[in-house]
Amino acid sequence: MIFPSNRVRVLVATQPVDFRKGHDGLCALVASTLRKDPYTGTVFVFRARRADRLKLLYWDGSGLVMAYKRLEDTTFTWPAIKDGIMALNHAQFEALFSGLDWRKVKPVEPRPPSTPE
Repeated sequence: MIFPSNRVRVLVATQPVDFRKGHDGLCALVASTLRKDPYTGTVFVFRARRADRLKLLYWDGSGLVMAYKRLEDTTFTWPAIKDGIMALNHAQFEALFSGLDWRKVKPVEPRPPSTPE
């Protein structure tokens, strides 16, 4: 998938949404329900009631980009259904989008290199 950058924030809406919503409907949902600005360059991930579908909404600076993915043989691993949003790092998002269990992807803690002897 063409993805903006690994520095982009990824936020997952934990509540299922009506998948008939398009760009404007999801944008309104981000602003009113999630209380976030949809025009910041953040990638918003939405799930359907059926766990095999997701939609992405992203502002690229010139327009809204929406992507839709449906898995054929399996379902996505989603966080528990509750109100709110949760953040994923780039590696976790890539795992989720690929249909893998994103919970098993742990970020590496950055640390400065040790001084050579």
